[in-house]
Amino acid sequence: MNTFNKEERLCSRKLLDLLFKNGSSFLLYPFRVSYMYVPVEHEFPAQIVINVAKKRYKRAVDRNLIKRRSREAYRLQKEQELYMLLPESEELLLLSLQFVGKKIYDFSFFEKKLATTLKRLIANLEAKKATGADGNN
Repeated sequence: MNTFNKEERLCSRKLLDLLFKNGSSFLLYPFRVSYMYVPVEHEFPAQIVINVAKKRYKRAVDRNLIKRRSREAYRLQKEQELYMLLPESEELLLLSLQFVGKKIYDFSFFEKKLATTLKRLIANLEAKKATGADGNN
């Protein structure tokens, strides 16, 4: 199941606004991750949006290269690093992955850092569930 379907992409303006206003976040260089659970019907357990700042990378080819590498690393790791470890839930996990790095790295760097980022995300979600907090900040 190493695919990245349209249903796995976070495109809804309403859900994006909700994520950035009410979601929790953490920074694990070179990614800033925002996340939250919402009670929405879903086919996949998570939806993700990947951002690269135009302010930092002026050329579209650079932004697209970073987004392609991030998307591919996510596509290869989501099943074992994220979906298998997510608790069974009726809620959908909204996820924003913002690249805040200062240079363009090799794909192997993206793979390692994204694996670490997904592990930290799971740990944060489990800690939130253990403290009894809901998906909102």
